[in-house]
Amino acid sequence: MRWRLDVSYDGGDFRGWATQPGLRTVQETLEEALTTVLRLPETARLTCAGRTDAGVHARGQVAHVDLDGLEVQPDPEKLLRRLGRRLPADVRVRAVRPAAPGFDARFSALRRRYVYRICDDTVGPDPLARGHVVHYRHRLDVDAMVAASAHLLGEHDFASFCRRREGATTVRTLLRLDPVRRPDGTIEATVAADAFCHSMVRSLMGVVVAVGEGRFAPSWATEVLDARARLSQVTVMPAHGLTLEEVVYPSDDELASRAHQTRRRRDEPQD
Repeated sequence: MRWRLDVSYDGGDFRGWATQPGLRTVQETLEEALTTVLRLPETARLTCAGRTDAGVHARGQVAHVDLDGLEVQPDPEKLLRRLGRRLPADVRVRAVRPAAPGFDARFSALRRRYVYRICDDTVGPDPLARGHVVHYRHRLDVDAMVAASAHLLGEHDFASFCRRREGATTVRTLLRLDPVRRPDGTIEATVAADAFCHSMVRSLMGVVVAVGEGRFAPSWATEVLDARARLSQVTVMPAHGLTLEEVVYPSDDELASRAHQTRRRRDEPQD
């Protein structure tokens, strides 16, 4: 039986989502808690919607776990309470429930939505928000950032913005890249796509921030995209400004077909 978990965490003290030997990760922390509270004979294995990097936060992460072989499936409310007592304060399971047929936390997702937060004020961010907001020491032109963002929307090969992984495609559909200045002066950039490559969001932000600082014209974003290779001028922005806010799924009757569609490899953007 497959279960869905909705998860939030402060990534500051984690070395990312994915389990790594000898390092504290979100996945290992959650799997240990599940295995313990359910008294499983083997370690529970989680699959998440998006593997966040070290230092990246999540308000809307989604994961699934298969609990086959149990004589009695757990009560969702009791499991949620027991996980709350077992888990450390910087990671919370906000909801747990049996998954709908065909649900896959990774492959059934339609899109992921992140927000990147920057303070470009001389004084710096609110001390209470410093773990989630990057202090950038140059004033940024948000209108120029918006103009640069427009060049990156749509389906493209985002190899210039990703750390290459052998056998993995870098073709993605960027649905939204929308920097705005909030009333408190903080810049919030909403970034949404069907999926993201490793470090893609922070590299996208590196390009629009460079434009916002005035080092490049907005059209430079197209030059970076067309290069299809990492450029030395592109800075990967700090991890702590990034939060996974939401993962969106289709209706239950479309979950399986969406997972099947997502698994198809895209080596080149579609015409």
